[in-house]
Amino acid sequence: MSNNNTNSNKINVPEARAAMEQFKFEVANEIGVPLKKGYNGDLTSAQNGYVGGYMVKKMIEKQEQMMAEKNQG
Repeated sequence: MSNNNTNSNKINVPEARAAMEQFKFEVANEIGVPLKKGYNGDLTSAQNGYVGGYMVKKMIEKQEQMMAEKNQG
């Protein structure tokens, strides 16, 4: 894998930064991961991955719901 110094955590829509941060904490709380503001180096990679994966799952579900509603209307 190449090391091209790209940041995979880049927010594509900067105006959404605060909402994404809030969403991350809501998901972590929902699944029982003790995420806190600031340093979270005490969490395992599995815990962090679970938060990210669950965020993606919820975003896909929301998009599917929006697409289904659009097709009904």
